[in-house]
Amino acid sequence: MNNLEHIAFILDGNKRWAKKNKFSNFIGYSKGFENIKNLVNFSLNIKLKNLTLYALSSENFHRSSIDLIYDIIYKNFQKYFNDLVVNNGVRIKIFGSRKNLPKKIIGIFENIEKLSSDNNKLNLNIAFNYGFKDEIKKVLNKVKDNCSNINLNNEQEINKLFDIGTFPDPDILIRTGGYKRLSNFIMYNLTYTELFFTDTLWPDFSEKEFNAIINEYLNISRKYGL
Repeated sequence: MNNLEHIAFILDGNKRWAKKNKFSNFIGYSKGFENIKNLVNFSLNIKLKNLTLYALSSENFHRSSIDLIYDIIYKNFQKYFNDLVVNNGVRIKIFGSRKNLPKKIIGIFENIEKLSSDNNKLNLNIAFNYGFKDEIKKVLNKVKDNCSNINLNNEQEINKLFDIGTFPDPDILIRTGGYKRLSNFIMYNLTYTELFFTDTLWPDFSEKEFNAIINEYLNISRKYGL
């Protein structure tokens, strides 16, 4: 049976869920946020150590719906994640570009990261305004600026240059919403990750489906290489 330390998610389908159910996009994103709460609770229940969520890509950052996402963060993010941090021992890391983010959003992110920095029950990584191509540029600049201090033959040192850092690579990537692509998400860390794609729209993704995917993964004969 395979070890399971880290699951990554591409959370796709909020707007399509809203359209399908004749709700506003705000309701769709709100339901998606509610399901993040459910997912974190599922992960705590199975004692998962690392969970990484693709919440907002840099390509989607300039869409009109960004203001709806900000509204949800203002109204819900700090209250809910403070509870996770204080009562459930969750450590939160938010990665991606903070350039052009509102100062209030940056403050919320920085506060929750600081508050949770000593927790170790679940590492929750949230990619917000993130794109792998941007991450590669950032890594190359780090290498250029510190080439004499970086041992490129040491995998641990290389890993530290990337946003996931020294956390283990995801064992599973789950993408909801029906599309079968990685969409510029942590591709350095997905070399041997088992990929699962589901047609279920993110707000409808359930604990039952989560457990079914985990059970399938646990019984896969994993092969490294060709």
